Amino acid sequence: MSAPIRRLFLAGFTVLALASTAHAQGRGPVAESGIDGLGDDGQLYQDQNGAFYVRRGDRYLPYTGRPPVVRPVPQAAPAPQAGPVYAPDFDDPTAPPRRAAGTPPAEGLSPIEAAKAKAVLRAPDDGPIDYAKAYGPIPDDVFPVQAFNYKKMNPAYLRQEIAYNGPYEPGTIIVDPRAHQLTLVEQGGRARRYGVGVGKQGFSWSGTATVNSKQAWPDWYPPKEMIARSPKLASEVDKLQSGLGVAGGLRNPLGARAMYLWQGNKDTLFRIHGTLEPFSIGKSVSSGCIRMINQDAIDLFSRVNVGSKVVVLN
Repeated sequence: MSAPIRRLFLAGFTVLALASTAHAQGRGPVAESGIDGLGDDGQLYQDQNGAFYVRRGDRYLPYTGRPPVVRPVPQAAPAPQAGPVYAPDFDDPTAPPRRAAGTPPAEGLSPIEAAKAKAVLRAPDDGPIDYAKAYGPIPDDVFPVQAFNYKKMNPAYLRQEIAYNGPYEPGTIIVDPRAHQLTLVEQGGRARRYGVGVGKQGFSWSGTATVNSKQAWPDWYPPKEMIARSPKLASEVDKLQSGLGVAGGLRNPLGARAMYLWQGNKDTLFRIHGTLEPFSIGKSVSSGCIRMINQDAIDLFSRVNVGSKVVVLN
């Protein structure tokens, strides 16, 4: 699929626009008829590996229907006196897009969605790990990430590059709840290790799963049982598009990034995500999810693909 017939949308996926308006405007691909099993918005999404997904609520599920046949659309002649469309002001993600007079807004993307699409494409830093840089502020994300005072953290839980000669192939995520560490296996006998917080007694989980979807600054939908257990939480949730929850942002407990873990076609309800409480890393205090310092969650997120294997040790 050539670059001119692709556009980025939401969580870093490429969306295949199936609506006839895309054809009329000379933007995006048009798939042949007969596409079935589409998601809530009637569109297909494609990750960087070429796999197709459909959207259900706030998640992206693997598409199991007949793969679409996509053909390029002839480019229409540019409209006279058409000015450029500018990206949103990422210093203020709530601000409307800045654009030249007389031009339409960017199609299909709100300022927040555009900022998320940019954030999920953040390239990882493959240079030597410099803690002052690795845990410094990130002001240009969807929401500004504050610097983390790594000097107060046990060094065992800070990001490290290590040698690896274990049985798992590159791309595998290994979580060791006892050691409160997460390891991403890389090529050439190397790995990256991060400190994590894990579930307290009675809330832990072990097994093998896959990363089903990835979200930047995701909405959080706590289970009804959790809301019932916490009157404070009940006062903080709002009615969102998929139920009662907390919108993505600086008060959301999933933090800057989340990776959703599934087993087959079933959601485990466990996540690898950032946190509002970075000094809980190295402890067993969560309701079961695997939490990371926001800077580490962003770094891991940029290195992991949808479909990656996750092994949580017993």
